[in-house]
Amino acid sequence: MEYNNIVKGRFIDRPNRFIANCEINGKTEVCHVKNTGRCKELLVQGTTVYLQKSDNPNRKTQYDLIAVQKGERLINMDSQIVNSVALEYVPRLFDKIKFIKPEYTYGNSRFDIYIETETDKIFVEVKGVTLESGGVTAFPDAPTVRGVKHLKELQKAVKEGYKAIALFVIQMNDVKYFVPNRKTHPEFADELKKAAENGVNLLAFDCKVTPHSIEIDKRVPIKL
Repeated sequence: MEYNNIVKGRFIDRPNRFIANCEINGKTEVCHVKNTGRCKELLVQGTTVYLQKSDNPNRKTQYDLIAVQKGERLINMDSQIVNSVALEYVPRLFDKIKFIKPEYTYGNSRFDIYIETETDKIFVEVKGVTLESGGVTAFPDAPTVRGVKHLKELQKAVKEGYKAIALFVIQMNDVKYFVPNRKTHPEFADELKKAAENGVNLLAFDCKVTPHSIEIDKRVPIKL
């Protein structure tokens, strides 16, 4: 996935989940944060950020915060792009796809991707990962009741004859492995382990990230 109109800036502060103040070309701009997670380890005062300038002059915020420089590592933190990145890559995982549809309703959930092949019906739920420490990545960075619900629904789908995948898209490159963030949300970690035991396929992939692009790169080990 490619971005246009990317500019470099400096992060100042984040008054709330949805906006951040950033310095761009010597001027302070109020920018939209496309990630409602905490991201405290990323959004540190003075850090280099990359932002996309809107083509719409009537928008209240003219910039979207796309990526953050964390030491030597560039991390994409645009949670709204993750499903598109996954949808672009997922067809490579299956042979003879007959049908693929994003945002598919099943039971009380809406899964991110639905696929039909000649032999299987498959639900894919996608989670973006931005939390990293020492090359180890984790999800979630804040408690996610919705995430637990999705894992329960995936297990239900397996019992009803579907195949199910929980796909973790790690929005950075060259990481060691992925773990559920038990410290932040033990219920999610427990449910993820339960999902694996009940037939849900767990996959994690890292991504090639530049200020202007993000694409899935290679598979990453998962440690439960």
